[in-house]
Order: sequence, then structure tokens, then C-alpha cells
Amino acid sequence: MKLSQFQFSLPKDRIATEPTRWRDECKLMVLNRKTGEIEHRIFKDIIDYFGKGDTFVFNDTKVFPARLYGKKEKTGADIMVFMLRELNKEQRLWDVIVDPARKIRIGNKLYFGDDDSIVAEVIDNTTSRGRTLRFLYDGPYEDFKQALFSLGETPVPLFVKDKVTPEDKENFQTIFAKNEGAVSMPAAGAHFSRELFNRMILKDINKAFITVHMGIGQFRKVDVEDLSKHRMDAERMIISEEAASLINSTKKAGHKILAVGVTTIRALESYVTTDKEVKANDMWTNKFIFPPYEFSIPDAIVSNFHMPESTMLMSVAAFGGFEHVMNAYKTALEMDYRFGPYGDAMLII
Repeated sequence: MKLSQFQFSLPKDRIATEPTRWRDECKLMVLNRKTGEIEHRIFKDIIDYFGKGDTFVFNDTKVFPARLYGKKEKTGADIMVFMLRELNKEQRLWDVIVDPARKIRIGNKLYFGDDDSIVAEVIDNTTSRGRTLRFLYDGPYEDFKQALFSLGETPVPLFVKDKVTPEDKENFQTIFAKNEGAVSMPAAGAHFSRELFNRMILKDINKAFITVHMGIGQFRKVDVEDLSKHRMDAERMIISEEAASLINSTKKAGHKILAVGVTTIRALESYVTTDKEVKANDMWTNKFIFPPYEFSIPDAIVSNFHMPESTMLMSVAAFGGFEHVMNAYKTALEMDYRFGPYGDAMLII
């Protein structure tokens, strides 16, 4: 498939800048991937399509305050540092993206905080835009981490909103977030409320939790027309023995697996045995799912409405069928569905 096939016109005012007041009351479009039939529901109705013995698989990664604003030494020029991942705890090394990148060189020092309480030194240029920073901090690690994160901003994508609010700290996180390491929330999981979890218990629907530390690779612009030539950024994924066992036993018993979000879909499909079972693992995946693709694990998926030409849209189209999904997106635009991580959701069954 070609990149241009996933292009559509999305007015900026259709990108949600805030979530719905109640997590589980956004719109839910339900798409039948065999017939293309569409239903319009509310998100909390999602359990109407599942029953006893089915398993929902969630990504329990936790978003950290990844965006820092600071100054460059000597010139005092404003810089933005987006922290991607911690490379070395003892040496305070972080993999980051710096903007603007062109004026930042190895050896430059960057200052953060009103009193310049956090200082970092650029020690490597890992890519054309990426950098490795060493934070110069003499105190204990926990004090350093607390000071660093107190200066960080919730990394709501800038295409969603220009100015982050205090409410975003809670909104841009699932209620079951546990394992810190993501720079974006697994948006489909954010629609699940405690009340909805309680209703799942009453219906004997199982919950399995895996961890995929979502990076910004999902948001990077695809710059090749031939999708087979696109290379995804790797993300760390962890599937425990307990989660793998529950997923596999659900499949064996003939019950359904719902993958909640694109990161969960990638993880479930990254390491599958010849018997179509999930294996417990702690690994990095750069798997890129786009049509045509034969799925082994999920029987249904739920995901938000994504941006044009995004890898997340491509993964959804691989599951639901390109024509059915693109028609569903056309319908979503006609019926005022909201797009983006704070937007509405689509269940594909």
C-alpha cells in the first residue's frame, strides 16, 4: 500500500483538545470488519459486544513529564528538550530530541529551571535530530529525578494543543497506568473508567495488562510513499508470564481477545509462536503493521481516530480492512466524531 492512500482532509477543529467530561462517555463507532456495517454507540457500551471468558488486553505504561524548556549557555537561546528514554541511571544519561536542533553541538550546556537548578551537557549526536544528554547533578538519584520531573511538562502532542494545563497531568494518563516510561498515553485505554472495570467484573470479562513504553515514533511523519520502506522507532514491550498465560488460555477456550490500542496490537503481534500463542518477554519491537496483514492474536481492537497518513491509522486499517476503515473515517468526519488522543474511539469486531 502507498502512503497517499491514507491521506484525508482533517480540519483542525476536529482534533479534540480536551477529553470528554467522563472517560467512558465519548462516542464509540462500532465497525464490523466482515460486512463494513457501522453502529454508533457510547464508549461504555463496549462490553455489550463481549461476554464471559473474553479478555481485554491493556497497556499499563505510565506517561512521564517528558517536555522540558530551558536555555542554551552563553547565548541564552530558548530550547525545548523532549526526553525520550533514560539510558543510564547512574550517569544521568538521557536520549532526547532538542528543538531547535541545528544550533546545539556536543559540549554545549543547557540550563533548566528559573534558577538554572538543572544543568545538562550534550555528549553525543545520535541522529540528525537526536542527542544524548548527561545531566550534571550531584545529589541522590531520587532527588535528581524529582527535580527533573518537577520541571517537565505533560507531553500532550503540540498538534492537539499549544498550551498544556494542570488538568492534562491526570487526563493524559490511563487510570491503570503503572510502569513509568511512555511519552504518550495509550489513548484507547484512557476511556476506561473504574465503573466500566466494575461492569466488566460483573460480566466475567478478564483483564490482562502488558507494558509498551510508547515513544514518539507513532507520531513521526512517514516520508516514503512505499510503506514497506518505512522503519518504525523501537519501543520496549514487556509481557509477563501471567498475561501470556491468560491470553493463550482465552484463545484456546474459544473466547475473544480485545486489544486496547495500537501499542497493544503491536506487542501482541511482535512475538507469536507457530502455534499462534503469545510468549512472555521483555524486548524491543519495531514492528510496523500495515495492510495487508494477517493477525494471529486479537479478535477485536479498539482505537481512537488517528491523524491522516499516520502509522496508527495504517495498523487499524490492517485489522479492519482498508476500504471499511477509510469509509468509517469518512463517516466519522460527517458525524462530528473527534480525532486524536483526546478524541472518540472505534471498536472493530
